[in-house]
Amino acid sequence: MSLVRIALAGEGGQGVQAIAEIMAEAAYENNQQALYIPNFGLEQRGGVSIAFIQFSDSRIGAPKFQKADIVVALSERAVARTKDYSGPETLFVYDSSFNIAPEDFPKVARKIIGIPAIDTSNEVLHPRVFNIIIMGAVIGMSHVVSFEDAKKALEHKLGYKFVQDPKLRELNYRALEMGKEMAEKALQEGVAQSV
Repeated sequence: MSLVRIALAGEGGQGVQAIAEIMAEAAYENNQQALYIPNFGLEQRGGVSIAFIQFSDSRIGAPKFQKADIVVALSERAVARTKDYSGPETLFVYDSSFNIAPEDFPKVARKIIGIPAIDTSNEVLHPRVFNIIIMGAVIGMSHVVSFEDAKKALEHKLGYKFVQDPKLRELNYRALEMGKEMAEKALQEGVAQSV
């Protein structure tokens, strides 16, 4: 695997940093290089939070980057905050439940993809697993970690909750799988719109 750079952004409390942490752990457990830098700034509570993650088979040089291979924006404000991280090769992913004006998207991106993560979590699964759907979508688009390694990392991070409520394990695994399938389907079917 060559170097893959991902920027995840969402409102405080959406679980952006948790997704990044779990994915970095999954890569580490698979003997890959992974670097995760959280960015809260002054907006730690109630503002846009960004996680910068890099994955590679070889040593990762710089902790930050200018352009991402994949940008995931989980709110309207996150779209505005992350569009500058897009370049000609970037997949720009947003939650399709938001009504984003065309001019608010990045001017340059390989593809812009809408994923119905919020609607799916609210209507099909549970609002608490919204971020796990996103994690599955990132895995489905990037293949930076295997699905099985992601499940192991999820178990390690949330295992204590799964012991308290075993139904949560299945709910989280289902959310992970649904996110992965959504992303793969969007890429295969050409739902993504070229910019």
